Amino acid sequence: MQTIQASEFKSRCLALMDDVARSGEVLVVTKNGRPVAELRPYSGGKQGSPFGLHSGLEITGDILSPVEEDDWKVLE
Repeated sequence: MQTIQASEFKSRCLALMDDVARSGEVLVVTKNGRPVAELRPYSGGKQGSPFGLHSGLEITGDILSPVEEDDWKVLE
């Protein structure tokens, strides 16, 4: 991950935006040596679906109906 000082980023902002869009690499902007922001390529606003994140997960039974109290085992 490439880093750049905020003062240099300010003077080269538009060219850096073009570089990031072309290369796809993330650019970290620092201020006083500490990271403060990241410039990354636009992803189209897609966050992705949470479905399919857990491979091998299998849902069995009825997950839509209310649960009866007798179905729960409470540890005391």
